[in-house]
Amino acid sequence: MNKAKITGIGHYVPEKVVTNADLEKVMDTSNEWIVERTGIHERRFFNPETDTVANMSAKACRMALDRAGLQTSDVDFIVFATITPDYFFPGSGVLLQRELGLEGIGALDLRNACSGFIYGLSVADQFIKTGMYKTILVVGAEIQSSAMEMNTRGRGVSVIFGDGAGAVVLQAAEGNSTPGVLSTHLHADGRFAEELYIKDPGSSRRPEERLSQETIESASIRAHMNGNTVFKHAIQRFQEVIHEALDHNGLTKDEIDLLIPHQANLRISRYLQQQLEMPDDKVYNNIMRYGNTTAASIPIAMSEAWAEGRIREGTLLCVAAFGSGFTWASSLIRF
Repeated sequence: MNKAKITGIGHYVPEKVVTNADLEKVMDTSNEWIVERTGIHERRFFNPETDTVANMSAKACRMALDRAGLQTSDVDFIVFATITPDYFFPGSGVLLQRELGLEGIGALDLRNACSGFIYGLSVADQFIKTGMYKTILVVGAEIQSSAMEMNTRGRGVSVIFGDGAGAVVLQAAEGNSTPGVLSTHLHADGRFAEELYIKDPGSSRRPEERLSQETIESASIRAHMNGNTVFKHAIQRFQEVIHEALDHNGLTKDEIDLLIPHQANLRISRYLQQQLEMPDDKVYNNIMRYGNTTAASIPIAMSEAWAEGRIREGTLLCVAAFGSGFTWASSLIRF
């Protein structure tokens, strides 16, 4: 059976930097309030004249392919994770395919929010293990700033999220001893779906017109988050799913060389680090600079960690995520 190996990692973030001081001008908040609750100092917002989810992803993919020493024509399939596609439909996977000039190859879209990239990695891993594809782009990308309510009513959510894209190249490699994806672990609990969601424009239990003027003016088209509930479940599920991955592979937490958690909240990441008793040099965080980029957060962090030399040959990497759904996931990857 083939093994799936990550051979290239890339990312793209928009040029526009939005600081906490910038947000102070449009809502009742402060740098101290934001940093204390989230750890975020700044984030990136897209340029509506130049950036799309698809073309940001294409830039991340080209970086990943270049680092892998591959051409775009080598790609067999695309797995695309986003909750903010360029269109209501079709998904952004086909738009990325068009951006890369990959006519004819398949593109699969996933809507698993913060866990989307790991879910996508798991899907691609199975395709490669079965021999269906040999080279797959796994992408996480979001433009969230245009969905945020930039005022005091929306500050509980709008101070957290940012825009960006990340991608990895997953390729088939032979041999059990070959570096690659060791395992992936996926979970969900839909009982808590409404604790972190955007209600409209949904298709069920609505008047005939999904996007009425009343709906547009209401808060139902904006993100709703019960922060306390999300935090409580996140710190539990993160630990569970990381230990699940370690137990599955007969490894211990001390054998992890680098942990990259989904960049949801620096308080969550630091609590997780404390519970796992991991030193600073074994945990990678960049939420301070980018905010929560949802499906893009893990591949962006992986790309930066690789560029900094923190992911290299022999590294045992653990990635883990928790988010809307609720969904949570983890993976262990040997480089």
